[in-house]
Amino acid sequence: MQLVVARIGRAHGIKGEVTVEVRTDEPELRLGPGAVLLTDPSATGPLTIETGRVHSGRLLLRFEGVRDRNAAEALRNTLLIAEIDPDERPEDDDEYYDHQLIDLDVVLADGTEIGRISEISHLPSQDLFIVERPDGSELMIPFVEEIVTDIDLDEQRAVIDPPPGLIDDRAEIASARDAEGAEDSDAAAAGSGDAKAAEGDRA
Repeated sequence: MQLVVARIGRAHGIKGEVTVEVRTDEPELRLGPGAVLLTDPSATGPLTIETGRVHSGRLLLRFEGVRDRNAAEALRNTLLIAEIDPDERPEDDDEYYDHQLIDLDVVLADGTEIGRISEISHLPSQDLFIVERPDGSELMIPFVEEIVTDIDLDEQRAVIDPPPGLIDDRAEIASARDAEGAEDSDAAAAGSGDAKAAEGDRA
C-alpha cells in the first residue's frame, strides 16, 4: 500500500535542501536518512533521503543527487510516497495510519449516521477528520479523545460525541428523529382507533 508522507516545498539555501510539509505522524520513520520514496509526479523519483534536519520549526531534507538550488526548486510540490504493509500498525495502540481511517463511517453514540471520513488533515495543532455528509457537504471533526470516543476498525466506524455547535444540524437530526417517533405514535394511535371502530361496527 502507498501512503503520502510529505509534500516538497520551496528550496532552502543553495546546496539542494528543500522544505517539507509533513503528512505523517511518524516522520522519523518515514522521512529518515536512507528512506527511498516514490514520487508524484513519478518522473522526479524515486528519491533517496540523504540528510534531514529541523530548521525554524520546518523539516529540511536533502536527496541523493540533488546538489544545488535549481535542482531542489524543480522538486517543488512533489508528493513523497512510502510503500507500507497494509497490515502494519503504529506502535501506539491509540494511533492509526491515515489509510486505516479513510472511509470509516462516522456515527453518534446512539448510531445516528453523520457521514464518512474522506480525508485526514494534519495541522500543527491537531489532526482533523474531513467528513463527507450524505448530502455532499463536509464537516471538520477534531481527532481528539474528547470528541472521537471510539475507533472500531472491525466495524469500520468512528464514534463521536461532538460538543454543541460542532455539527450545526445536530439539533435538526434530533428533531427529525423525534418527529419520526411522533408520527409512529400517531399512526399507532390512529390504527388503534380504526380497530375499535371496526369492532363497534361488528357489534
